[in-house]
Formats: sequence, structure tokens, C-alpha cells
Amino acid sequence: MAALVYFRKVFETEGLVEYEFGGDPDASGRRLAVDKASRTSTVRDGRVDHAFLLASRKLRVLYAERGVWPERGMSAS
Repeated sequence: MAALVYFRKVFETEGLVEYEFGGDPDASGRRLAVDKASRTSTVRDGRVDHAFLLASRKLRVLYAERGVWPERGMSAS
């Protein structure tokens, strides 16, 4: 099964970064937050599913590679 998820940064504070994510780059709808200190992600609607896991994993990888939280991106599996 193939999966595609897009994400876009909504806001960032000193300790938190929040993203919209979903299957459509223009109408993502769902949100996830990343605690910058621990790099753990939580999903705002409480649904821990494949799309959430794909987005949060890709965000951590991009941060590790670049040293900054990306403005937007996508992940495919």
C-alpha cells in the first residue's frame, strides 16, 4: 500500500513547532505538534495513524539533516 502525506508549518515558538498535514497539499486539515526539546510529536485530533507517523518521522529526519524545522514538505512510502 502506497501512502503520501504533505505537511506545512503553521507556527513555531521557542519550544514547539506545529504543522498541518494530510493527503492534499492545499487542504491538509489535520495538525501535529513537535516538542523541540524531546522531538516527540503529538497529533491534535488524537488519531495516531499512518499519515501522522509518516509526517512526524519525515519531520524528525529533515530536522536532523538540516538543523532547522522545514517550512513544508512531503513523505511517500
